[in-house]
Amino acid sequence: MKIFTSHFILLKDSDYQDLSPIFAEILKVVLEECGQMPEEDEIFHMFVDANTVDLDLNRKPEGYNRKGKVRIIFPTDRKEFYIKTFSKAIDLKHITYRVEVILENANISFKTTTNDNVEF
Repeated sequence: MKIFTSHFILLKDSDYQDLSPIFAEILKVVLEECGQMPEEDEIFHMFVDANTVDLDLNRKPEGYNRKGKVRIIFPTDRKEFYIKTFSKAIDLKHITYRVEVILENANISFKTTTNDNVEF
């Protein structure tokens, strides 16, 4: 089954601030896998900086909500982030696996669900 949304739900003592050191790596994986990586490094670092400021303060960050094939969304009502594709041609399986590895290597406690609230 194709994956259209991948939810990374933070568990136990894991919180937004734990994502700060690895946010750039997560964003880079998502953007590179979908061919959305900005040509200029400054633009990429602007997105990283805008999000890590909030993550460092343990606040919900903006995520990556630009128009494109994929978005990283941080819901306001729960401690999680999810990756969503707006294209039926994209399968998030590989991206999900790579993000899971990043989170595991950072010792972040989480669970993953897929295809929750899919709308086209």
